[in-house]
Amino acid sequence: MMPVLENSKVFVLDNGGGQLKAGHSNMPSPRIIPNCVTKAKSEKRRAFIGDQLDDCRDLSGLFYMLPFQKGYLVNWDHQKTVWDYMFGKNCFRMGNSLSDFDLIFTDPYFNFNSIKEGLSELLFEEYGFKSIFRTNPADLSCYKNKTQHPSEQCCLVVDSGYSFTHIIPYVNGKKVKEAVKRIDIGGKLLTNHLKEIISYRQIHVLDETYVMNACKEDSCYVTLEYEKDMKTSQMEAAINLRKNPDFKYQISRDYVLPDFTSIRRGCLRAAEETGRKPSDESITEQIIRLNNERFSVPELLFTPSDVGIHQCGIPETIVESVMLCEPEAQPWLFRNIVLTGGNACLPNIKERVQRDVRALAPDVYDVVVRLPENPTSYAWSGGAALANDPVLPSISVTKDEYMEKGHNVCHERYYL
Repeated sequence: MMPVLENSKVFVLDNGGGQLKAGHSNMPSPRIIPNCVTKAKSEKRRAFIGDQLDDCRDLSGLFYMLPFQKGYLVNWDHQKTVWDYMFGKNCFRMGNSLSDFDLIFTDPYFNFNSIKEGLSELLFEEYGFKSIFRTNPADLSCYKNKTQHPSEQCCLVVDSGYSFTHIIPYVNGKKVKEAVKRIDIGGKLLTNHLKEIISYRQIHVLDETYVMNACKEDSCYVTLEYEKDMKTSQMEAAINLRKNPDFKYQISRDYVLPDFTSIRRGCLRAAEETGRKPSDESITEQIIRLNNERFSVPELLFTPSDVGIHQCGIPETIVESVMLCEPEAQPWLFRNIVLTGGNACLPNIKERVQRDVRALAPDVYDVVVRLPENPTSYAWSGGAALANDPVLPSISVTKDEYMEKGHNVCHERYYL
């Protein structure tokens, strides 16, 4: 009989705007829970909290109630609903025993003081954690990177998440605050842009956020040759009009939409199957033809001006951030660039960032871009590693300290 692993008394919660990455620090990987409350047309009497959405029979036309808007916590009721579910008997079964746990928690970058105070009050007074350490996701990613590459003196974290993309340099483990940069492009904007393109070109999918987000994850990639791929896609679009079933497409693909009876999640057809009818004529599939949107949507991470956002893309912002740091640290930062967040899962993103930064950086510096095995949960893994560090109690705030000194002790311990 296999021994049962006892839960660690340190709980790590990477509280993202799109997903929560949560779990006890001795878990091999976190549980990933959508940070939202969802209502479905098919089941109007019930609200689905977090990953309860897996129980929903029909995922078309979902209505999302999000705790976060534009990267910041604005709806406390929805957030508390998700946390109650997460800590409760149906998820981690922590229930009334939260006073026995230490918490490692991630704040948004550039968070407002009013939200910080509200978080302290809610986590200490409502949930009653024994002690709390609050930090940014990039701090935990930097810590994890240091455990994997102890010889590296500096680290530059690119955190591309649900709402924003942040570039954060660290010198000797300390964040260089004046060099932190933000790009107003995240996974939510990419999904919305894909919805608009498909709705304009083919069928109305503006209400199908869930379906089109899955389509983005399954179909989109970062191009290494934008002009060449655009010419190829134009040629394939012309061939598609002539309906040549024997042509083998390079970029254009058929995406089979889910019907939530036989197909729960859409799927991308292979290149040799694109443009052809199923051999079994009894199969009735609803299909959209994806063309240049497969690479033009992720291209926004590199050219935000394509949608009217007057900012530089990821490579230019990386170089700008590094150049704001002290000259002695710059070569170390260029040789340890770490890609994290959900958008880092896009195919070819590491190669594209490596190539573009290499073209912009001074020739005398080496450029090394690292892509973790699981970029989405990399910050959580850093928190799990920090849970075993003897320094954790000295940087955390206990409930007794908070009740005695109030939020000021949190501000002094976490943010100064």
